Amino acid sequence: MSLIPKRAVADLEELRNLTGDGNGAQRVAWTDTWLTAREWFASKLKALPVEHHYDAAGNNWNTLSGASEKCLLIGGHLDSVPNGGWLDGALGVIAGLEVLRRISTEFAGRPPVTVRLVDWADEEGARFGRSLLGSSAFAGTHSIEADRGRTDRDGVKLEDALRRCGIEIDRFPEAKKEQQNAAAYLELHIEQGPVLEHLGLPLGVVLGTKGVERHIITFHGQEAHSGSTPMNARRDALAAAAKLALEIRPIARRHEDAVCTMGSVKTFPGIVTAVVGRCEVTLDQRDLDAKVLAQMYKEAEDASHRFASEEGCSVDWSRLWSIEPVPFHPQLLDFCEQSVREIAGTAHRMPSGPLHDAAEVSRAGIPTVMMFVQSLNGISHNKIEDTKEEHLEMSVAALDRLASKTMDWIQKQR
Repeated sequence: MSLIPKRAVADLEELRNLTGDGNGAQRVAWTDTWLTAREWFASKLKALPVEHHYDAAGNNWNTLSGASEKCLLIGGHLDSVPNGGWLDGALGVIAGLEVLRRISTEFAGRPPVTVRLVDWADEEGARFGRSLLGSSAFAGTHSIEADRGRTDRDGVKLEDALRRCGIEIDRFPEAKKEQQNAAAYLELHIEQGPVLEHLGLPLGVVLGTKGVERHIITFHGQEAHSGSTPMNARRDALAAAAKLALEIRPIARRHEDAVCTMGSVKTFPGIVTAVVGRCEVTLDQRDLDAKVLAQMYKEAEDASHRFASEEGCSVDWSRLWSIEPVPFHPQLLDFCEQSVREIAGTAHRMPSGPLHDAAEVSRAGIPTVMMFVQSLNGISHNKIEDTKEEHLEMSVAALDRLASKTMDWIQKQR
């Protein structure tokens, strides 16, 4: 049986109908709906000669053994955010399933290299705020002590939610053994942004995932009565923060693919009759180039001190989180571009702003690449998330081409 991209789209529709409602996808990790999605996925694999198991972090592995123990990994994630989109994450898993079907048929159940399809556990981090949970355990970058006590909005601990699903967080390090013989990793994902649609392209080649610098910035001024304090006597912390909010835009625009976002603002005392004495803002900065990321951070920090001085305030910075840029493998990037060109006629290389499981796999030293398919209106994490059916079918076909090229490459590796 040859590759049937339409079957993959039909499977995605079936999954949407099973695990979604009028508000969108509800496959939040460690919930009953997510477990239902995994049971459904297992039923789709029964016709294939694959070995199935869950690793110590709950990642779902399905292995088609080959003549060589060297492994091609193909992955995605079935979990979603609440009220999420039908394609985010699931496309990679179901497209991978269709590629696995084709490979199994073509090679009579024994391909030249071993092929493993993985559904990563809790990529989104939607319930407990810890993204890439399963893939970080695989990569050995897990943070067990920081994560075990995390709670959801109902007070349920992450550790207890995992245990309910048969997973013990203290065993996470055992998931690293799944790296054995891994020679390459491929992941297909919706873009979740507007770039490909604006370019009129169905598919994109992902250069890597951007590094992130995330900070809390606190401006300290002086609380004062809003009626009796003259404008020239004010030490307004919000005014300094507002200047920085505007300045981060030209900072980002000086670099082609950089982004800076001030996504949260808190003022104190936060009443209409008082000048703001303290203002806390968050700043998220991203770029694929570590030097650009460091430069943007310095420019924003310098600007914050300048604006604080102008408004008679002081400012301090506290790092919330950071992750280095993760560039993908040069040879696999070439294979991905060739595959996209063969199916779509042209190819565009672009970075990924969002983080993905592929970044964790790459951090483990495994050659990795991602492929994007266009997102209509650039919308994701929303019930209106969508991609043209024609483009979905093209993405499955391109992933299949990429898998074949990568298998040939793996065979030639010593």
